[in-house]
Amino acid sequence: MQSTRLRLLSYIIMAYMLLAFVWWSVLLVIKNRDSYKAKQQFTITMLASEEQFNGGNTPRYNDLLHQLDKLESDYKTQEWMIIGEGIVFAFILLVGIYLVDRGYRKEVASAKQRRNFLLSITHELKSPIASIELVLETFLKRQLDYEAVQKFSKNGLKDTRRLYNLVSDLLLSARLEESYQPHFEEVDLSLLSNELIIELEEKYPNAHFSMEEVNDIPVIKADISGLTSVLLNLLENAIKYSKDNPIVHLRLTAKNNHIQVEIADQGIGIPDKEKKNIFDKFYRVGSEDTRSTKGTGLGLYIVKQILKAHNGSIQVFNNEPTGTVMSLRMPV
Repeated sequence: MQSTRLRLLSYIIMAYMLLAFVWWSVLLVIKNRDSYKAKQQFTITMLASEEQFNGGNTPRYNDLLHQLDKLESDYKTQEWMIIGEGIVFAFILLVGIYLVDRGYRKEVASAKQRRNFLLSITHELKSPIASIELVLETFLKRQLDYEAVQKFSKNGLKDTRRLYNLVSDLLLSARLEESYQPHFEEVDLSLLSNELIIELEEKYPNAHFSMEEVNDIPVIKADISGLTSVLLNLLENAIKYSKDNPIVHLRLTAKNNHIQVEIADQGIGIPDKEKKNIFDKFYRVGSEDTRSTKGTGLGLYIVKQILKAHNGSIQVFNNEPTGTVMSLRMPV
């Protein structure tokens, strides 16, 4: 509420400044015109007097005629200068208002993203920690058979890996801003993609994966850990934002000087107005107060930054009839 009031007050001040500037510009034009008319009338009076007493066509008379012409020329020049400077200053003022407003909007959006991040990171940390704590307390308080120990141990390891992945994402996002240097080596993208799909099939038994290769996929130079992070983020997002029994299709296409990777799902999709923001740090579609899917808003930011370090790019499209297609472009 206070933020809305401050914004309204800033708009009122900006509008007042613009109107005041326009008003003073109009007054300056009027004053210049009145000054010209007064000087013109005085010169015409002097001409009439000179003609009456000396018959005209005298050096004095000709000088007054020249002054009259110069007055008109100077008036037009000054009027155009006032109008031109007014337009320039009005443009500068409007640009300043736009920049102030844009900065304000960015600050509000950034504050909202930070709030969402704090809410999401709190949830992402508390949930596995509570689960691990419950496993350890169960081990301490109860005598369990072998099968129960195995079950609880797997759950504890699962949540430990979740915490590890979360910390890894936080550290990687910090490195990407300052000191990330990809270590390039030969990577078989087909083999890597297939290995990741096998890994995810075990992790998500209800998901259905398929993979397609168009043309022979050449070996590329890439940072294998970074590329693994990119593919895992996108594949897990495709599962995360799908309904029960998600269907994910990965397609590799070799073209003249690059490889195109498309990861398509049949999930909930991404609204068009959100597509330009999803690669921003901490940004997540919707509100953290109502969102049910897990995440911190770092995944797609990491994907874009790693691809940028590889001179690659990523675009997002709608899938038909529903879902999303993430299209990656990697140089060979």
